[in-house]
Amino acid sequence: MGKLNIRQSGSAVVMKVKVVPGSSRTAIAGLLDGMLKVKVAAPAEKGKANAALAELLAKKLSIKKSAVRIAAGLTSSVKEIVIEGVSAEQIARLTT
Repeated sequence: MGKLNIRQSGSAVVMKVKVVPGSSRTAIAGLLDGMLKVKVAAPAEKGKANAALAELLAKKLSIKKSAVRIAAGLTSSVKEIVIEGVSAEQIARLTT
């Protein structure tokens, strides 16, 4: 399957996520070229898919939604995500 590329930056973790909006359900779909692949049911309009992504990651990591920030790629399917208050190990467990 490959390995998730994660970078620890102080108290935050930085990673790339490939988002597939308009899916039948919202779920983590595995890895794709070192990125976390996430399917979201929300459409790619008015930030709905971005909000669904942040909500899913926050729920899976048991953190507040405000700790998940999209640093780059707001209108792209590939996004750089910064997650505060988690370790790279916690993120790596998302794919197991």
